[in-house]
Amino acid sequence: MKLKVYDLAGKAVGDVDLPFSEEIRDDLIRRAVLSEESRTYQPKGSYRWAGLETSAMYVGRKEAYATLKNRGQSKLPREFYGGGSPGRVRRIPSSVKGRRAHPPKPEKTLIENINRKEWLKAAKSALSASLSPDNVKKRGHKIGERYPAILVDDFESIKKTREILNVLNLFVPDDLKRAKDNRQKITGIRRRTRSVRYPKSALVIASKGSAVLKAARNIAGIDATNPGELKVRNLAPGAMPGRPILISKKALAEIESLWGAKK
Repeated sequence: MKLKVYDLAGKAVGDVDLPFSEEIRDDLIRRAVLSEESRTYQPKGSYRWAGLETSAMYVGRKEAYATLKNRGQSKLPREFYGGGSPGRVRRIPSSVKGRRAHPPKPEKTLIENINRKEWLKAAKSALSASLSPDNVKKRGHKIGERYPAILVDDFESIKKTREILNVLNLFVPDDLKRAKDNRQKITGIRRRTRSVRYPKSALVIASKGSAVLKAARNIAGIDATNPGELKVRNLAPGAMPGRPILISKKALAEIESLWGAKK
């Protein structure tokens, strides 16, 4: 299948072969997205020996040194002072400075692994969905008649945000407006780095180090990445495939070489 290649004025100047033609598998895409997101979780857990670094213990044998039997005290672990006399109860959750009953475990496995071939199939499936106008519209995006947007390599040299806005308006004009008009304020959580969020709009894909990646990052709803860092969750936010993309011809060739030849 051939895809049209457009210049920065929106004029078709050639075509390129569709690198992947995978069946759109929602189940694989969801699994890949959950696997990628699990790698972003912040590990948490208490100190392994919290509440246990104490001399407290319970000695129940009657004839043993520092025994706690037949003292008229509760059978709980206590600190030992000089001479073997018992002190405060420690170690157990109900004691002062005792350990928590069921704290988060630092050794808990948070990452959900996925096979490499399975991830590649999910990535190709998500890319096929993003290059399909019907699937993009099904996801709720508003795209122009020129979509899918495969652009000439000059696209990567754009340095000004207003210049890339002009290009975006050729392919996803209504979707940009939708993202900008539907911003939501982030409330209820303190110490956030940002106070508002926008619905996802188009994804800009260009070669690593391209000027356009920096120029596009401040546009509402727009994300920018390079082929080497492209994730399934970039192509299918929320595990929903069909996000519109603007990609240079060079970046499309890089993705094909990274993900393998077309089947």
